[in-house]
Amino acid sequence: MRLAIFVAVFFLASAAGAQLKERSDAAPLVDETGGLVDEDEDLLPTTTYAFNPIQAQKDLKIGDFYAKKGNDRAAAARYLEATRWNPQYAEAYWKLAGARDELGQNPQALDAYRAYLALEPNGKQAKQAQTRVAQLVEALKSPPLAAEDAKEAENP
Repeated sequence: MRLAIFVAVFFLASAAGAQLKERSDAAPLVDETGGLVDEDEDLLPTTTYAFNPIQAQKDLKIGDFYAKKGNDRAAAARYLEATRWNPQYAEAYWKLAGARDELGQNPQALDAYRAYLALEPNGKQAKQAQTRVAQLVEALKSPPLAAEDAKEAENP
């Protein structure tokens, strides 16, 4: 009985080992800019987006879930997915802008606010979006405080 179990396990293990794919090209795990590279990127499926308002609504709801949990990064990713499934989904752009704002991603937040305003110039949050666009444009014009401090240190 033990021999039969051993033989069965041996054959299953060898069959599983045969299915594992060896990577012969051995690509580096770090690219030239110092960023990490996914070694299995070529094996991952690529998503092709087509107009799908139902999927956009699902991604928006999942983004709302993440936002309630305080995970703005995951929320922003889902809101971005919603805008890709339905490029005319103004609510997704509004929520994407808010999440990017929370993350401090000012240029991306500005783009999302502008996209919202392009779709809903007279929408519920249009005034807030216009105000925030003006604030972000002004903030992006001036260099960050750390950059100003570095200039002062170089030129006393």
